[in-house]
Amino acid sequence: MAIIAFIGLGNMGSGMAANLVKAGHEVRAFDLSATALAHAVESGAKAAKSTADAVSGAAAVVTMLPAGKHVRAVYAGDVFPNAAPGTLFLDCSTIDVDSARFVGKAAVDQGFRFVDAPVSGGVAAAAAGTLTFMVGGAEADFAVAEPILQAMGKAILHAGDTGAGQAAKICNNMLLGITMIGTCEAFALAEKLGLDQQKFFDISSKASGQSWSMTSYCPVAGPMPGTPANHDYKPGFATGMMLKDLKLAQDAAQASGASTPLGAQAEALYAMFGNLGGQDLDFSAIYKMLNGSWKAD
Repeated sequence: MAIIAFIGLGNMGSGMAANLVKAGHEVRAFDLSATALAHAVESGAKAAKSTADAVSGAAAVVTMLPAGKHVRAVYAGDVFPNAAPGTLFLDCSTIDVDSARFVGKAAVDQGFRFVDAPVSGGVAAAAAGTLTFMVGGAEADFAVAEPILQAMGKAILHAGDTGAGQAAKICNNMLLGITMIGTCEAFALAEKLGLDQQKFFDISSKASGQSWSMTSYCPVAGPMPGTPANHDYKPGFATGMMLKDLKLAQDAAQASGASTPLGAQAEALYAMFGNLGGQDLDFSAIYKMLNGSWKAD
């Protein structure tokens, strides 16, 4: 199996790196956090001394970083100068489309392969290896990247050329933020009208109101035992992360001239919830703000 460098071992990256190890790859891991790096070593990865050390001699490099500025800086500063010609880069961060296209072009111009491959599924899916990857890049590069991504996900979808993966992720998560708010509002109204939440779920999950937010990630406790709503909204996907994605969507909408009024309203509501103390809770916890039961700690 290939030597794979993995840079960025946060809540998502740690599970992804562990699954690459389980698939038989030699993973050289690096993160600025000593705790995160130690956790990766416990999962079977080898600790690298630096980003440059991690990528040297690796056949592929996976990055999972906070924002576009970090992706630009890491690739230009340590990855490009120390990677072997022809190395495959898989950036799984969720960043702005322009940054993905900029880094991708720079990679190709220097003789490397590059795909942007943001993920959907949250922390639990990262640990379980059941993420969905939305991939942008040339067909030939996608073909090389796909087997690596399959070790970390259940669905590997080619969205188009470089940057298309980020575009798909931004649009998808804007839709998710909107539908989660709508689902929460519906449950809140049903409760005020005296309708049992389980009965409302049983009806709406089989009627025209059905959505992923309803039937896979129900925001109220009871109908679906495995959801964050049944575990004090411990995050699978934190409010702060949803807000980040909604901001990316609004920036993209403004730059492209797209009209996204519901996306803008979703951003405003998640910003409000974050400011009220919900930043680190699961994004479905916005239900508590919408039904009037939210009390900040």
